[in-house]
Amino acid sequence: MEKHTFQEDIIAIITGSFLVAQGIMFLQAAHLITGGTAGLALLLNQLTPFSFGVLYFLCNAPFYLLAWKRFGRQFALNSLISGLLVALFADQFSFLILFTHANGIYCAVTGGLLMGVGMLILFRHRSSLGGFNVFCLFVQDKFGISVGKTQLCIDASVVCASLFYLSPYTIAVSVLSALVLNVVLAMNHKPSRYTVTYGS
Repeated sequence: MEKHTFQEDIIAIITGSFLVAQGIMFLQAAHLITGGTAGLALLLNQLTPFSFGVLYFLCNAPFYLLAWKRFGRQFALNSLISGLLVALFADQFSFLILFTHANGIYCAVTGGLLMGVGMLILFRHRSSLGGFNVFCLFVQDKFGISVGKTQLCIDASVVCASLFYLSPYTIAVSVLSALVLNVVLAMNHKPSRYTVTYGS
């Protein structure tokens, strides 16, 4: 693939981060979770007084070093910026939009789709959300296993861990959201279809 320009990367990082944060907003509105570090942050957000943005960034922080060591300085920096933007956008949306009614299934599907599309945009512009996304990209780069498949396994583990804290209905609808997200990734982000350049 021909490299994207700097301006294209910047616009894509802002756009992808915004879409992911919008997806998280729908999940929060219905008190749902998802997989990965976003799911951990959503779960902890319901159990602690800390905001999603703060928890999300803390969950992701250790993985930026892996991104730097495996994929280079530029990829790590892009991922750090993306993670910060998602944390910032997600915490600010509550001041802009107020949900008076949120259907769980609709929020699950919409949230999953928005997050999946946002992550695709980031992946294709030398970025990620940090956290388990970096690990999944590492697995794809090293073994050729698509991001969606690896992410689905991790997401399932996170959702299963929440069985101790959330109702069966909430868990079931959250699984739907994680499934939608990972189907988007599995169908559209394959190593042979679109190669991301991890420059240093």
